[in-house]
Amino acid sequence: MCGRFVQKLSGEEIARLFAGDLLISGPGERYNVAPTQPVLVVVEHDRRVVTTHRWGLIPSWAKDPKIGARMINARAETLAEKSAFRTVFRHQRCLVPSDAFYEWQRHGTSKTPYAIVRRDGRPMAFAGLWSSWHKPDSDERILSCTIVTTKANELMAPLHDRMPAILPEDAWETWLDPAFQDIGPLQSLLRPYPSERLEAYPVSTRVNSVQNEGPELLARAE
Repeated sequence: MCGRFVQKLSGEEIARLFAGDLLISGPGERYNVAPTQPVLVVVEHDRRVVTTHRWGLIPSWAKDPKIGARMINARAETLAEKSAFRTVFRHQRCLVPSDAFYEWQRHGTSKTPYAIVRRDGRPMAFAGLWSSWHKPDSDERILSCTIVTTKANELMAPLHDRMPAILPEDAWETWLDPAFQDIGPLQSLLRPYPSERLEAYPVSTRVNSVQNEGPELLARAE
């Protein structure tokens, strides 16, 4: 599962990293991104762009946008089967840039939050799906997204049995290409990221509250 993550990079920096055009600069540097909030995503239409979508996918057929709060993650193994995801899996894929994500490990009755980062300090690119929802009898439109998860690698297994599907740079073009619809090769990209390329360390329980923000949330706890 991925329920909180970090987006430190600006929209301009993300556009340079992913060789896209910036449409919306986004809400700024954030260290405690939570479901239903706007997040920066990389999508490809006739060109590659960086824009914002609401985290929590709202299927186009949904009657109520509140369903999105329950669809912040999508399991890689069942993308081609679930009605909420199978169409967008073929046509509407995105990347969700992230500098870190959080997971909690249970110790008796308490939980310790951990930050997971790349050892080389570079940002990660989560595999994502996006959707466009139109309010019935209105011009209102909500762009939303979900983060694809896969089984945990050895590093993550003590914390959780799932983790975000982190795509290497050589997979970005295939994943973003809306014309590429071969399910087999797409699903083969959604594998656990190598443990040796990631680091997990404990952080302050201040990250537990979505009201808390700031770089101190990523600091290593004593």
